Amino acid sequence: MNDEMKPRIAVIMGIYNCAPTLQEALDSLYAQTYQGFKIILCDDGSKDNTYAVAQSYADKHDNIILIKNEKNMGLNATLNRCLEYADTEFVARMDGDDRSLPHRFEQEVNFLDEHPEFAIVSGPMIYFDENGEFRRGKGKGEVRKNDFVDGSPFCHAPCMVRREAYEKVGGYTVDHKLLRVEDYHLWFKMYASGYKGYMLEKPIYEMRDDRNAVARRTLKGRMNEAYVKHIGYKMIGLPWWTQVFCVVPILKGMLPVWLYNRFHQNVRKG
Repeated sequence: MNDEMKPRIAVIMGIYNCAPTLQEALDSLYAQTYQGFKIILCDDGSKDNTYAVAQSYADKHDNIILIKNEKNMGLNATLNRCLEYADTEFVARMDGDDRSLPHRFEQEVNFLDEHPEFAIVSGPMIYFDENGEFRRGKGKGEVRKNDFVDGSPFCHAPCMVRREAYEKVGGYTVDHKLLRVEDYHLWFKMYASGYKGYMLEKPIYEMRDDRNAVARRTLKGRMNEAYVKHIGYKMIGLPWWTQVFCVVPILKGMLPVWLYNRFHQNVRKG
């Protein structure tokens, strides 16, 4: 792409205590086969040298906007700050400890160009840790309202969304009851506003994860997920009986960790 052309993508990144991995994350963006993007970084009150790493990249690349929260505000508020600087056709997400596969942006832009009826596109992820890849997701195509019953139907970090959809719903809702599930709520808002989305079949993103990450999930996080299900099902007009699924996150939290890990891995493989 000609460097003189206006970028079509704004990559919004809330970064927090990710100094050891941020360089790798940013390098994966500059390795994209589609380079028509700008990067909007917002440091959310990091206690390590995350901001310094980000500043070193901003000094070298003129397509980076770097801002900073005076204190830790949470991902939803931080991403909203990034959105204030997003003036492009598309908005893409990225986390500071992950990696985008080289063809990610090319595939997502091509999809949105070829399918104007969709406002959201994402794709499955490859999960990895210090020992390498341990799980690989698979996309299911068009996301329908019934797909919201089980949980968030889109992977948040690899998503690309038409900016008009973000503007229509007012970005991420800032509420303590939405922490850790701000993306799930965002998709509910977009579908309630008439937008649709699609999950590509093959992975486009690598997520740095813990094989036993479920052990860190708190009761508060599970209560938040139950709350979002409760209000979200109503927002998109799902049948009343789907409300029974609101208790699933809490029930899962009552399972022994070893049992839930086995269940979780089997579901992901499927």
